[in-house]
Amino acid sequence: AGVSGHMLRLSYRTELDSHSPEEVFAWHERPGALERLTPPWAHVEVEHREGGIRDGARVVLRIRQGPASFRWELRHRDFEPGRQFRDELVSGPLKSWVHTHRFLPRDGGGTLVEDEIELEAPGGLPVGPLYVRGELDRLFAFRYRRLFTDLARHREHADKPRLTVAVTGASGLVGQALTHFLTTGGHRVIRLGRARDRAGDGVLHWNPRTGEIDAKGLRGVDAVVHLAGASIADGRWTDDRKKVIRDSRVQGTGLLARTLAALGPEGPRVLVSSSAVGFYGNRGDERLDETAAPGGGFLADVVREWEAATEPAAGAGLRVVLLRTGVAISPAGGAVGQMLLPFKMGVGGRLGSGRQYFSWVDLDDLVAAVLHALYDPTLTGPLNATAPNPVTNAAFTDALGRVLGRPTILPVPALAVKVAFGQLGVEALLWGQRVVPTKLERSGFRFFYEGVEDSLRFQLGRSE
Repeated sequence: AGVSGHMLRLSYRTELDSHSPEEVFAWHERPGALERLTPPWAHVEVEHREGGIRDGARVVLRIRQGPASFRWELRHRDFEPGRQFRDELVSGPLKSWVHTHRFLPRDGGGTLVEDEIELEAPGGLPVGPLYVRGELDRLFAFRYRRLFTDLARHREHADKPRLTVAVTGASGLVGQALTHFLTTGGHRVIRLGRARDRAGDGVLHWNPRTGEIDAKGLRGVDAVVHLAGASIADGRWTDDRKKVIRDSRVQGTGLLARTLAALGPEGPRVLVSSSAVGFYGNRGDERLDETAAPGGGFLADVVREWEAATEPAAGAGLRVVLLRTGVAISPAGGAVGQMLLPFKMGVGGRLGSGRQYFSWVDLDDLVAAVLHALYDPTLTGPLNATAPNPVTNAAFTDALGRVLGRPTILPVPALAVKVAFGQLGVEALLWGQRVVPTKLERSGFRFFYEGVEDSLRFQLGRSE
């Protein structure tokens, strides 16, 4: 790294000993690579793109920082297949930005990945080199880790055919991550969405409320990953809200399962259908694998109906996997995304007694588990998609506080949770399940993030 005048020059590198330059370069050329390399703590939206990474290709980003936002337009140049590409700033908050990506053969095999950046602040003003260097250090530590793990995941299935996968709920936290993970691995993703005007190449129309679905478009698809469902955390559970939560899961799953059953051999032969650890109810410190009986409560009842709605597909001979997920660790959304602000302000703390178990899973491990389930013919029925080491709410609170460098000394009494959130607060925040991924581990799946603090540090870009 160095500073010349007001120009800041930085370089980064990592070694990948199991992947050739051609393989690593191909990953960067595929759709979704930019999204996979964008850290989840950054609020970046791709507004427009054309031409991939070849000379003359463009990408326009919308970057949000608090209440402010700005456009960042880049143009690619100096494309050398299997070896190099560059992106330079066309417009944005900096005076200049040039980022050179190189992929070089490594002695003894593998790839040396090099990134060189030259940037200059507007008007030649100092850009705050220490701050910029710190943020870019954080960015590239994340990028290189995710590049390594994604390539390793896809290497596990390199000898298998690439899949065409239809995904519902593709715009959600898990759906977006899964879509970009699959496309960078060479798979094709077809999204099912409700906006009829967006139907076209790569998008099929469906509407569970009206029973509409483009069954013809599902012919020739290898598998379906069903993630759609209304959020359980959007307000108190009134009778009307409970109906929305239940119907969004049961009606959508039933429509999909009946459609796939009717398609027979012409349609997908695998259905991975999202479910939840809420199936087990409030179980204290009991270790819960897939053989555990269902529990009680609204969520447990919904999950039982949700899973039962897949029966037409299973009855027609499809391999159906019921993905019982825990809380996905990512600052980009979901439960952890909602927790960050109070914790960053130093007012986060345990909920109630803090002894209730919190079953979690790193978002990167979760999308990898979905790919594993798509390929593994031995997996069927319930599948706990949670990390092997669930923690109590108190332990999770302490870990998040350490990662953020904030105190966690203000507990939230159980009564306050009940008053503020009603039944939602009781079942989603004060109840807990100690869920373990027995079937996943026995099938050979390996977790890259077995400890919750390791996952939080990676997803939040906070090293030790």
